[in-house]
Amino acid sequence: MKEECGVFAVYGAADAALLIALGLHALQHRGQESCGIVTHDGSRVYAERHMGLVGDNFADGETHHRLPGSTGIGHVRYSTQGATIIRNIQPLYADVRGGGIAVAHNGNLTNSRTLRDELVATGAIFQSTSDTEVILQIAARSNRTSASKRFLSALKQIEGAFALVAVVNGKLIAARDPFGIRPLVLGDLDGAVILASETCALDVIGAKYVRDIEPGEAIIVSEDGIKSERFAPAQRPRPCAFEYIYFARPDSAISGISVYEARKEMGRQLFRDAPADVDVVIPVPDSGVPAALGYAQAAGVPYEMGIIRGHYVGRTFIQPTQAKRDLGVRRKHSANRSVIEGKRVLLVDDSIVRGTTSRKIVDMMREAGATEVHFRSACPPIVSPDFYGIDMPRTDELMASSMACDEMARALKADSLGFLSINGLYQAVLGEARNDAAPQLADHYFTGQYPTRLLDHERAASDKDRQLSLLVDA
Repeated sequence: MKEECGVFAVYGAADAALLIALGLHALQHRGQESCGIVTHDGSRVYAERHMGLVGDNFADGETHHRLPGSTGIGHVRYSTQGATIIRNIQPLYADVRGGGIAVAHNGNLTNSRTLRDELVATGAIFQSTSDTEVILQIAARSNRTSASKRFLSALKQIEGAFALVAVVNGKLIAARDPFGIRPLVLGDLDGAVILASETCALDVIGAKYVRDIEPGEAIIVSEDGIKSERFAPAQRPRPCAFEYIYFARPDSAISGISVYEARKEMGRQLFRDAPADVDVVIPVPDSGVPAALGYAQAAGVPYEMGIIRGHYVGRTFIQPTQAKRDLGVRRKHSANRSVIEGKRVLLVDDSIVRGTTSRKIVDMMREAGATEVHFRSACPPIVSPDFYGIDMPRTDELMASSMACDEMARALKADSLGFLSINGLYQAVLGEARNDAAPQLADHYFTGQYPTRLLDHERAASDKDRQLSLLVDA
């Protein structure tokens, strides 16, 4: 499972590139493969795109000289469509009839391959393998009169999850998918317009939160102010459940809900769903910390930092091979024997995906002298992959997709295993039960109920079935 991407944009602030670099640094947790900034000074476009971290590429004090202008957009990336190569780094830029467009995208288009095939068949030449370029190609072929209208018309043809920021002929445009799966917030900094994937990026530059961009809404920022228009019919919002569980920074608010408080409440709900008779509650850092704190408070059991995390390793589940993931767990986590030895330990993590990290941590607890090791997941069992910007493993790699809870406990070598229920998740985040007829979150990871159609996936599955049929017939 890889993380998503993060976007940040500024309109009407001197040295916009410096603000963008700061904002991207606050969003670094959303993508650590590459980063890029595009600015506009009223007449020209300037761009820099790099592999690696924001601080390694935009912290030399010269960023605003290399990237002048009062308007700009930035992006941090983990690849979910398209390889990790220079030409896929965003923001992407193209000259189209009526002006230039630079765009940065968080999310995943579920019909991008279908659209790409149609475009290539009519002569389109792609410069990247990113789904984001599809948006530029559609805009270039639009018969609308201006670049802004061309870009907005392209939004009506794409499907899936997306939060977009774009510089179009000096204007700033932002848009959010019709279900609001991916977050995007509007802020104000002394009259300058700020857009960001999370509120924590507004905080770092001292900007004031104004509101969330509405699902299916596009805003156009220019000298005339902020204009809002709807490019898609209003839908019942379904923000991504994993933003609350794992991806967003704890100090952010998603759809007006404190991520930290939601995670603590997940821990309290988890205790109600899966209590245990233990001596100490230990979080798997860092993402399991708020939920473990909530669990310990609800259980009346001491909370201790029994695992010390090394912060210079990277996230283990993004390692490309099992051997490297196993090594990464050891480099990343160390047991604090003083609070473990002779104790009945309960571990709280945000989720269980493959089970690789969880199994190693259970072993680590036993090696440190724990008499019992119980494991709790602060989200429901993950049984379905994601198609909206999280590079989650295939179904057959998801531990819970093929094992019952007791089988998983044996595989993890845990004395017991428990999960937050789906209604427990809803109560923690929204304070209400799940509406089975119209879910209020994008919770397909746990239910298999996707908020949109999955055109590319369905087409690929159909092609595979047809190929298998031909082989059988042969």
